[in-house]
Amino acid sequence: MMKHILLVEDDFDYASVLKQYLEFSGFKVSWKKNGKEALESLPVTKPDICILDVMMPQMDGFTLAEKIVDQFPETPFVFLTAKSLQQDKIKGLKLGADDYIVKPFEVEELILRIGNILKRSQKIEEKVLEQNFTIGSYIFDYENYLLKHETITHRITEKEAQLIVFLHANRNKLIKREEILREIWGNEDFFSGRSMDVFISRLRKYFKEDSTISISSVRGLGFEFKINN
Repeated sequence: MMKHILLVEDDFDYASVLKQYLEFSGFKVSWKKNGKEALESLPVTKPDICILDVMMPQMDGFTLAEKIVDQFPETPFVFLTAKSLQQDKIKGLKLGADDYIVKPFEVEELILRIGNILKRSQKIEEKVLEQNFTIGSYIFDYENYLLKHETITHRITEKEAQLIVFLHANRNKLIKREEILREIWGNEDFFSGRSMDVFISRLRKYFKEDSTISISSVRGLGFEFKINN
């Protein structure tokens, strides 16, 4: 089935060329010129992935990403930007971006990265044979991106769900940092490592209601996702 991309870019000429390349590469592409239009279209377009320019009128890419995470947590997104500042890249990855690509770039590189993100998502989904399973005293609903504990329900993002699946599958043993980065982030660079640390911190907060569950850091090596029954 043809994968659907939502391209959000305010530069008409740039967006037109990029849209043509993506369509030529076998993707269906919907183009919106600002964050406001994109957000309004999401319930209808239901894209498989979003490509977001950072600097846009009415609603910038970072703000749009926050709203996507809140309203459509199952949708992965990638940032495009002319800004190469380290703090901007870290901010983007902390928001949950699957990648952060600085202009100018080769379109072939973008297509390759998008393909890898979609393949990783599909690969992890295929591993989850049961849509609901227990983790300690929690019920994890992967299909709907929900982590439930008695009266508390956390709506989580796709990447958080993927990370939970991987940690749970490798529970009660040391998981090296590079293993997690390769499986969930697709690379082992500095920025992905910073992003992973942020996500691990989020999961610790989600699982704090059950004292038998812990995510401990093993300095210089990785993490242990422990469930003491």
